[in-house]
Parts: sequence; structure tokens; C-alpha cells
Amino acid sequence: MTSTANAPASGGGNPVHPDHLGHVIFITAAAAMGGFLFGYDSSVINGAVEAIRDRFDVGSAVLAQVIAAALIGCAIGAATAGRLADRIGRIRCMQIASILFTASAIGSALPFALWDLAMWRVIGGFGIGMASVIGPAYIAEVSPAAYRGRLASFQQAAIVIGIAVSQLVNWGILNLADGDQRGEIGGLEAWQWMLGVMVVPAVLYGLLSFAIPESPRFLVSVGRTDKAKEVLREVEGSGIDADARVREIDHSMRSEVKSTFKDLLGGRFGFLPIVWIGIGLSVFQQLVGINVIFYYSSSLWQSVGIDASSSFLYSFETSVVNIIGTVIAMIFVDRLGRKPLALIGSIGMALSLGTAAWAFSFKTGTGDDISLPHAQGIIALVAANLFVLFFALSWGVVVWVLLGEMFPGRIRAAALGVAAAAQWIANWVITVTFPSLSDWNLSGAYMIYTFFALLSIPFILKWVPETKGKALEEMG
Repeated sequence: MTSTANAPASGGGNPVHPDHLGHVIFITAAAAMGGFLFGYDSSVINGAVEAIRDRFDVGSAVLAQVIAAALIGCAIGAATAGRLADRIGRIRCMQIASILFTASAIGSALPFALWDLAMWRVIGGFGIGMASVIGPAYIAEVSPAAYRGRLASFQQAAIVIGIAVSQLVNWGILNLADGDQRGEIGGLEAWQWMLGVMVVPAVLYGLLSFAIPESPRFLVSVGRTDKAKEVLREVEGSGIDADARVREIDHSMRSEVKSTFKDLLGGRFGFLPIVWIGIGLSVFQQLVGINVIFYYSSSLWQSVGIDASSSFLYSFETSVVNIIGTVIAMIFVDRLGRKPLALIGSIGMALSLGTAAWAFSFKTGTGDDISLPHAQGIIALVAANLFVLFFALSWGVVVWVLLGEMFPGRIRAAALGVAAAAQWIANWVITVTFPSLSDWNLSGAYMIYTFFALLSIPFILKWVPETKGKALEEMG
């Protein structure tokens, strides 16, 4: 599935403006609810980790597999969403994702055993994978060219807001349960409510999908040109030449060459060099350990002696820092350029991760009696927030911008698919290894993440291209 992001805005190629920008913003925000669920579901498990460990009496390795199970579904959902959306439409895919999210929330909240909790995590992951592909593509296809960049940023903003809201909701539920993740509220344990509350935004996402129009690109592809013209006038303005726009979309679709996996081959090491750079960007984004913060931060703080209620509040604070960093990236990615922002982020992440590793080396005690000295505890908390800030203002946004820009047009779709797959795999590796690494040596785990942050600096300097100010047609 590809978007019309590069098509002219009107028949004459002049920028156009919608009659009702607020309506276009509503359409975009409704589609970006998939991003909100993406962020919410990715982070909500954070509040249930220790309770799941206790409820089912499992070790760190098995627990990590359950936590990471959603990533299997993510990979499948992302891989199939494009073809499915081209067959049944973007809106129908959103509605399917909503159903999957809803089922996952209910099933995860009411598991019979560990295996079916993992199964519901996979089903929820499938919805996440679909939403991660459908949302940005739909937004690009309905956005007027003059506003496309700003409207496209709604997806990333929705993701980080979803992370923050999930942490806040978890904290509120924990307080209702008197600080006990397994405390009962209305016949269910607190952690079950944390996973079940996702029903609310999941159902809202489905309802909103009935209030927004189908993508004009899909409508043209299935021959519904009159409806496509109606939607184009709705989102781009009544003054556009709708007939010309439909012809442009139809011509663009007919002239597209669908890239295949074979097109990515040709370098000395299998893939073309530019494909390896894309894979490298995706892998480094995950190997610095960012998802450790969002999947395990509550249990991380509890592991160094911070009480459960406070650990949840710290997790929410970290999510707010993530939002601030994302806004900074949106402001500066087109002003400073991609490479400078990525370098700033890598240096900042390496310093903050190294500082956190030093602070965690002062951990004392064993079992449930673990603590950090007060000074090192404060330093660890500040370092963790700085790490999230530097990631969010750089690699969190820059990687997706680069992956969308750096590949030649003839291989863009296939190369993006490979890079996205590499990212899910790296995410899975970090997610399943952290609990065991933490049990082995928490400081050592953070030193490993520091090493990858340092290694990303020469990678950026030597291999990553600067795409700022270049037309997509210039990428070769």
C-alpha cells in the first residue's frame, strides 16, 4: 500500500486549502487513534509485569516471552496490512484493528493461564502492526499537500500520548488498589483492570472509523470515482479540479512499479548498501534499549527499592518527557537536518545511559530487599529521563523520517518492509533479554545499551545520508 504523498495538490499543481481545516484535523486525529492504541498497548503491560510474574509464578525468561509475544503479532499485522488495505480499504482495516484491540484487552484482562495471556498479546500485536501501517498511509492520502507534514506528525504524537496516558491510568488504578498490583478492585486484580481498560480507546477508535471517509486513492482503485471526487473536495477544498485530481491519482497508480525482495539484492553482502543502512538505523533504534523503559520501567524502579506507587508515577513522568522530546524533534528535524539531530541524540543517549549504568552499579541487597543509595537513586532517575529525552528528540522521529525518504523510488516499498521487519526483530531481542540481563547484572545491561549508543555515532557519520531539502526523486 502506497500513498499519494507526492502527487500534486491540484490539477494545476498549485497548493490548495480545505474549506474546513478543522474537519480535516478531525479526520486525521481519528485515524491517528490507531497510533494512540499503538502507544497505549505497547506500554500498558509495564504496569502488569510484576503482578503477572507473581500470579503465574514464572521466571524472568518465560515472563519476557509473554511480554514480547505482542511483537510477533506486530510483525504479522504490519506485513499483511498493506495488501489487505488495498483489497478491502483503509477504513475496514481500521475497524478490524479496533476489533482485535478490543478482543485483546478483554482476553488479556481475563486470562485462564499464561499461555492464553500470551495468545491475547499476539492478537493485540496484530492490531498494533495493522495500525502502524494503515494510520500513516491513510493520513498521507487524505491530507492536503500544504498541511501534509504537520498532519502526518499526528501519528507519532498520538503514539507518545498513548504511552503517557497508559502510565497515568496504571498509576490511578494502582492507587485504587492501595499500591498493590494484585489488589482487588470489583472482583478483579489491579493488573487485570490495567489491561482491560484498553477496551475504551479501542471501541472509540472503531466508532471514529465510521465517521471518516475512505481514502480517495482506494476509491479510485476500485472504480468509485464519484465518491473519490466527493472526498477530495471534502479534504482539499471545493475549488479544486476534482476530475484532474482523480486522473492524477489514477495515472500515479498505473505508473507505479511494485518493488519486490529481489530488487533489494545486488551488494557484496547480499542487500544493496542503502538497504543495509536502513536496517542499521532500525536496529540501532532498538538496541539502545528504549523499549526497556516503556515495557519494564515500573519493575525496573521497584527492582532498586522504589515502592510500587512511586515507580508508576516515575514511569508517567518519563512518558511526559517522551512527549516533550517528540515535539522538539518535530520542530527541528527540518531546520537542523536529520544527521545533526541523530548525532545529538546518540551522544546524549550514550552519556545518559553510561551515567545510569554507573548509578545502578551501587545497587545493594538481594531478592525483595534491594535499594540504591539516595544520591545514586536520584542520578539514575535523572539519567533515565535524559535518555528518553535524547531518544525522543532524535532517533524516535529521525529514523522514520529517513526510512521514508532515503530509498530510491523503485525499491522504497520493499526496502521499508525489510527495515521495519528488522526493527520488530531487534525490539523482540531487547524485550526478551532484559529481564534475564537485569537479574544477572542491571548495570551490565545498561553498559550494553551504552555501547550500542556509542557505536551509532560512527555509523551516522560514515554511512547515513542527509536527506534534508532533497526531493524524493533525488534519492539514488
